Amino acid sequence: MSEQLKYDRRRFLSAAAITIAAGPLVMLSGAATAQAVQSAADFQITTSGTNNSFGEIKQINAGVLNVGYAEAGPKEGQPVILLHGWPYDIHSFEAVAPLLAAKGYRVIVPYLRGHGTTSFLDKKTFRNGQQSVVAQDIISFMDALKINQAILAGYDWGARTACIIAALWPERCKAIVSVNGYLINNLERNKLPLPPKAEWGWWYQYYFATERGRAGYEANRNDFAKLIWKNVSPKWNFDEATFERTAAAFNNPDYIAIVIHNYRWRLSLADGDPQFDILEKRLAEGPVISVPAITLDGDADGVAPATDGTAYAKKFSGKRTHKIIKGAGHNLPQEAPQAFADAVIEVDSYN
Repeated sequence: MSEQLKYDRRRFLSAAAITIAAGPLVMLSGAATAQAVQSAADFQITTSGTNNSFGEIKQINAGVLNVGYAEAGPKEGQPVILLHGWPYDIHSFEAVAPLLAAKGYRVIVPYLRGHGTTSFLDKKTFRNGQQSVVAQDIISFMDALKINQAILAGYDWGARTACIIAALWPERCKAIVSVNGYLINNLERNKLPLPPKAEWGWWYQYYFATERGRAGYEANRNDFAKLIWKNVSPKWNFDEATFERTAAAFNNPDYIAIVIHNYRWRLSLADGDPQFDILEKRLAEGPVISVPAITLDGDADGVAPATDGTAYAKKFSGKRTHKIIKGAGHNLPQEAPQAFADAVIEVDSYN
């Protein structure tokens, strides 16, 4: 198996399959400048969840969507768009947003398609979850807000979206923070098998590939999400109120369709929208990200074990720093909000 294939697929492996311990400070080859191991002593790791709450949720028409979003900080501040993953929502950034707003940033946190108060303008629009479409949503969202360029920061689906925008529309992206590194999908590589223990880490994707899985997810979406949270963030002792705040976003009428299509499309079991074929072809080539970047890993991530970042170093041609946050799991911004906010502030200084 090629090194590239190993990298592309291992982001989804279970911690039961692979456990990688964080090492001391080391220098990286390629575009990365340094890999720092930072611990809970450096940053507060939340164990009982966050009890903050976003204020007003605003709405704006953007592309094919009416997007719901939270906003904090001064209007004239440097825009920072924070992008959540699955199965999560904007509350992953509840504690990050005020930290950045206090530093003068204009912080904007949108619900991705199918989540929260984001809805489709036309009931006939294809409920599409493929990677390029989600990225196009954010470009349209920036256009609607008249934001020419922003710092993009995210994890999981959000990190992939930030990487895609940085790669395909670098003029719209001042810098990025990406949890788990370079996450752009290549469908042909996704067709290749992995060893059984590695495939086991993808269990939910195979479940979603079946109609039984779709029905089961529809009926048990909250229990399913809570199981994922516990498995991928084993050290995060979130409270019930924290979970329920996010779980409300799963009641969106398009939520199941978007999630199921996303994972079926990744396994080439569902077609994408032909109008995005050109973008997907460019993404399949593994485009290099030229904007400044900080990549983060949590050393307690149960689905994407921490690495030193060298496997994807050649995918970043600009200045990049890789950091491992000890004690943090997959939902890194909610588990270690200070570390995530500090990464945004630091990457802004790279320009």
